[in-house]
Amino acid sequence: MDSGRNSGFDTRGAGITVQRALELPGLRSGLPEILAGADRLHRTVRWVHAGEVPNIASLLKGGELLLTTGYGLGARPAEQRAFVRTLAERGIAALVVELGPRFARLPAALVDTARGAGLPLVQLHREVPFVTVTEEIHTEIVNGHYALLQRAEEVDRRCTRALLDGGGVPQVLGILAGFGDNPVFLETTDGRLLYAAGSGPEGADPLQVWEGLRGPHKDAPPPAGSVLVDVPGGGPGTGSVRARLVLLPVRSPLAPVHRMAAERAAGTLAVVLMQARQEEELAARGRGDFLTDLAEGRVTADDAPAQARVLGFRPGTGPLLPVVMRLGDALSPSGGGWAVLARAVAEELASVGVPVLLGVRPVEGRVPLLLGLRAEAERPAVADRVAAALRAGVERAGMRRPGAQPPVVVVGVPGGWAAASAGLRHAAETATAAQGLPDRPWYEARRLDIDLLLWRLRDHPDLAAFVDRAIGPVRDHDDRSKPPLLPTLQTYLAHAGRKAETARELHLNRQTLYNRLARIGELLGTDLDDPQTVLALSLALRARRHVP
Repeated sequence: MDSGRNSGFDTRGAGITVQRALELPGLRSGLPEILAGADRLHRTVRWVHAGEVPNIASLLKGGELLLTTGYGLGARPAEQRAFVRTLAERGIAALVVELGPRFARLPAALVDTARGAGLPLVQLHREVPFVTVTEEIHTEIVNGHYALLQRAEEVDRRCTRALLDGGGVPQVLGILAGFGDNPVFLETTDGRLLYAAGSGPEGADPLQVWEGLRGPHKDAPPPAGSVLVDVPGGGPGTGSVRARLVLLPVRSPLAPVHRMAAERAAGTLAVVLMQARQEEELAARGRGDFLTDLAEGRVTADDAPAQARVLGFRPGTGPLLPVVMRLGDALSPSGGGWAVLARAVAEELASVGVPVLLGVRPVEGRVPLLLGLRAEAERPAVADRVAAALRAGVERAGMRRPGAQPPVVVVGVPGGWAAASAGLRHAAETATAAQGLPDRPWYEARRLDIDLLLWRLRDHPDLAAFVDRAIGPVRDHDDRSKPPLLPTLQTYLAHAGRKAETARELHLNRQTLYNRLARIGELLGTDLDDPQTVLALSLALRARRHVP
């Protein structure tokens, strides 16, 4: 990286140094003598200004090299000290005073104050045209800016060449890290690390650098001198941010040229990520279409293995396990969110330890998948791991919002390709029917058949009439009186009429439970110990989710 002390162009401040300005012909011809701040000549000269008014500090922004003949400095020492102090407080780069009619030599008060304030102070022993000095320094600054742009453009060209040669995000980050001689990170907007490149001090792994400086402190500002650049996403004009580039100055300081290069790289990365997301979503949809075609019989059991191999699924000779995750309406992603979900779920499923074919079906809000088991006996353990991975993927994709219904995971019956076809169809249907059931890590598809039947009858008026006849009086009671009785009835039936277990789950004493059951029987005009009554009530309680 260029150093302002060596080249004269201060890359940190996008200007030239005071030292470089004094070496240019204009000021050099004035025989400059440095009276104060000799150790601060590496300061950046952002611009040049010439003036003779006492309050000139109010006209400056900081970083200027001020040229004057001294008429605005004041005649008294107090005025001269105040003049220098205000310039130092404004943060100018240096004060250059041309000796002549006003001063044959600069007053001690002026020099002493400049030394105390750390302000570079230079006196010129010969007259120089200030306009010439201004033109020279401004030309140097503009040329320096152009040099920065050229260096940043060269990084951009190298990134483009890397992409044309088949590279991707890692190659772009590697080029940027090499250019800045510092590690570079691509983070999600919530601070999760996506990619890392380069190395830290003494060749340290960039992941160690990120973990030390960013991992535990995602919400804190990055170290001073860092460069953060947003990677846009979501289409032109949306203002959305897809990711964030982070350059950390752990090996050497970062300069404006590195920000320029990072901004150009961010534009390149936006295209790469958009393309990757589109391709990823298309691939996930393609796998979802295959699994749906298999479920609906458009792909035969004989043709399925060959098509699955093309999609990268090689399950071996063991049974296939169909699984379907159904997302509620509040969870279903939009736009490129399905690609994010597919990637997050796939990464979580990588630890399950069995072959997986994962797809997405955005229209139905489903994620179907097939898993290759070694033996049918491992189905429960694999189902547990898969369900946990699917839910973790939803969380990781940032789709789980407070109060939203969790995703439903349904596990089908293992078997060959023909069984997988029927199992995927059955799991998909029961996953829809299971919406609204008490939350479980996963559901057994065969245990949801009654719910599936009731769901299919949801629009039939006879189902609503049946629910009203079976539990209507208790429901009416709960609408106007307390305590509600339907939860007691539901728990009692769930425990197959075992009163001790029912009382324990409801945290009731036996007599209170008996009184509530007696009241339910009275309202319904029936015996809760009658098997036919129990069956009708169980069906009605399950059906009430599907009727108004």
